[in-house]
Amino acid sequence: MGKKVITFGEVMLRLATPGHLRFCQADSYTATFGGGELNVSISLANYGVSTQFVTRLPKNEISQMCLGTIRTKYVDVDHVIFGGDRIGVYYLETGACMRPSKVIYDRAQSSFAQIKPGMIDWDAIFEDAGWFHFSGITPALSESAEEACMEAVKKAYHHGLTISCDINNRFTLWKYGKSVREVMPQFMDYCDVVLASKEDMAYIFDIHPKEEDLRSSIHQDNMDVAIYESVGRQFMHRYPNVRKLVTTFRESLNASHNRLRAVIFNGHEIFRGPLYDIPDIIDRVGGGDAFMGGVIYGLMNYNDQTAINFAETASFLKHTIYGDFNRVTLEEILNVMNGSSPDITYQ
Repeated sequence: MGKKVITFGEVMLRLATPGHLRFCQADSYTATFGGGELNVSISLANYGVSTQFVTRLPKNEISQMCLGTIRTKYVDVDHVIFGGDRIGVYYLETGACMRPSKVIYDRAQSSFAQIKPGMIDWDAIFEDAGWFHFSGITPALSESAEEACMEAVKKAYHHGLTISCDINNRFTLWKYGKSVREVMPQFMDYCDVVLASKEDMAYIFDIHPKEEDLRSSIHQDNMDVAIYESVGRQFMHRYPNVRKLVTTFRESLNASHNRLRAVIFNGHEIFRGPLYDIPDIIDRVGGGDAFMGGVIYGLMNYNDQTAINFAETASFLKHTIYGDFNRVTLEEILNVMNGSSPDITYQ
């Protein structure tokens, strides 16, 4: 399956209310683990890809339980480092119908947020690796985490790895004096594959669609694609190392019913995935990470059209699975891609 994929980020303890109970109703919580980059590693491991997850954890029993869970998913954690006092936590209340889900973070001063450059031996990690993935969440956590992430990216670039980034902007995380607009553009010079929405393009990079690119797009679906292609061309002109841009377009009819479509732009042509109708969402958390894992696997194995179909199908199936992790197999994704679901339309 090729060289190892390395992901880097924070893993958190997830405490979720049972079923669809509200925080004010729950007297117990279901404890699992999750985190964007870890979720990507687990998706790839499901498809037979050799993966390694790198993070920093406190040295205690909760961390050992976390690492034991990750090992059962066939993800290498041999280069996880220890230090600090606490693992980050997030609380989840799952929405239903017109009531949206809620997340409360308790991750300030976590072990990972206190990570610093020089703590991780990236040269050893990247020796037998071919791909490095990170997200915009890590630089958002603290200035030292931003510096440690940049150290990793530059090392990966030096070693000749393919580098992917999920912008994954979370406004509430940027609290240490720098903004997402100040920090994230600095990473783009090193990235090959970027997951960014058209809203990210406007807010973070101040890139907006050109009017002449939109005149032929009347239908809203075509308009979304035309907007992304327009901003994508400008983005890739500014950051010529980027060779693939991906995003999803989500229509939220309510908390339980979404429609999903994804696109990939290679600088010359844009490819659209299928339109998926998801009328009964089990768990939306981790859907974007399942998509990113699918993008990486797809680009490693297929052409652009098949890659985006694969990635979007992986995300679609994740919406049917409880927990952060995408627990679907390669065969299950390929079966759905081949038309086994009546709720899928290719347009």
